[in-house]
Amino acid sequence: LHAIEKYLIRMKIERVKEMLSYGEMTLVQIADQLRYSSGQHLSNQFRQVTGRSVSEFRRMLQPDRLSLDALG
Repeated sequence: LHAIEKYLIRMKIERVKEMLSYGEMTLVQIADQLRYSSGQHLSNQFRQVTGRSVSEFRRMLQPDRLSLDALG
């Protein structure tokens, strides 16, 4: 890929991260909105760019449940 294509992909993945952080849309909905051919294609590209799966990224966004449980 050319440098500009890599840049555009990185920017698209940043948008995906933002959308995932809102937690209101499924991966398939995000893929559709950002014009990916499928949720799987988005998932694969997400892992290539970030080094993490979408599931891992979502887990990172969730509050630490152990700490919350310790509160009471």
